[in-house]
Order: sequence, then structure tokens, then C-alpha cells
Amino acid sequence: MSTSDLEQQSPPVEVTTPRRYELVLPPGWVRIPLREGTKEALENILFSHMGQVPEGIPRDDAMRFRLDMRRQLEKQARAARRNGGLDLYLPVLPRGGIFLMASFIVAEMPIGYGHAVPPQAVIAQLASEDVRGGTATKVDVAGAPALRRAYRTTPHEEKPSSDAPEAVEQAALPTRRVDYVIPVAGDPGRWISINFSTPGDGDVDSEFTGVLVELFDAVVGTFRWSYE
Repeated sequence: MSTSDLEQQSPPVEVTTPRRYELVLPPGWVRIPLREGTKEALENILFSHMGQVPEGIPRDDAMRFRLDMRRQLEKQARAARRNGGLDLYLPVLPRGGIFLMASFIVAEMPIGYGHAVPPQAVIAQLASEDVRGGTATKVDVAGAPALRRAYRTTPHEEKPSSDAPEAVEQAALPTRRVDYVIPVAGDPGRWISINFSTPGDGDVDSEFTGVLVELFDAVVGTFRWSYE
């Protein structure tokens, strides 16, 4: 299980809002915190989790591969942090000899800061907006109303939303994306998003790509607030 502290904390008068969130990750996936501890997490990934390299890479090139991976991970982490990211999640172990091109970000969202807007009203408004190349659906996450947006993008399209940080850089590939918009329990002025991105196997409509999307939906299904 992965846990992450929320960036802002309510005064310690009464525990009515969550202190962190929790979710269950698939085997081979890791969390990279973006506000603090990022460097230590990257070191741990490179030297503890990435003992394997994809098939076809010569043994003598293993260290170069890890260094290239570190640069890519650092680049992703910096981009996610600039967009309000709290945590970056991605697979670091190969499956069937290949590395999955997929990741997701948990981020703070600038909705209703300083204004106690009812979550149902915000979700209804977001659900009524057009999602280019996709759909928006009202769902339940952790027993509360939330929004799920699913869509496809191409390298030549603009980002569909400024509040959906880039989960992973997919050069010259169409991409499947899924965003969850979730109100922080007990705090109407705070929201988070969980943003997933994958090119799958290069075909955004393939069965393999669909399985990755289903895997992400299953992870979000384990999302819980923690008050401890």
C-alpha cells in the first residue's frame, strides 16, 4: 500500500479532514514523492528496483541504461511538480521483458480555494463540459462523488486541460488518458486529481492498452482517505 501526506494540514483542533491518502499499487509500481524526498526515492528505485533491464540491452550497457532512466525520471518529476503534483507513480520492473510506458500523478487542483463550493455542484459543472476526444462520467471514489474523464490525445493536439499535469512524456505517440477529480473529504475548498497517461503498445484502441486503463481504474478503486 502506498500512502502520501497531503501538502496542507488543518489546525490540530479536531481530526475532521484526512491527513493523507492511501492506495494499493500493482506489483512493480513505485511512488516518487514530489514535494520532499524525491532524490532519495529516485536513488532507491535505481539501485533497489531496477536490477533488471529490458531484453536486448547488453550487460555492459546496464549502467548507461540506469543513468538514462534516472534522467528521464528526474525530468518527469520536475514537470509533475511544476503542475502541482504531490506524487508520481510508475512501473519500474519489466513485465514479460518489456517496460510498460504508463504513469499517473496525484496532484492538487485549484478549485474553490477559499470558497466552500459544494462538491456535487463542482462535479456537475465539470461533467457538463465537453471533453475533446472522450467522455466525463460521475463516479464514486472512497464512498464520495467524483468525476472520471477519459480521452485520447495526439502529439499535435494541445493539452486538453491546464489542471491535468503530464503523467509521462510520450514523444510522437497517441496517448490514452484518464483523469479522476476528487474532493478532499470534509474540506470543500480542496481537491485533488489523479491523472493517468499511456501510449499502451502504440495503438490506443488495442486490447493491451485497454488493460492498462483497467489496471489504473482498479488502482483508483483502492483509494482511501486516512485520518491517522
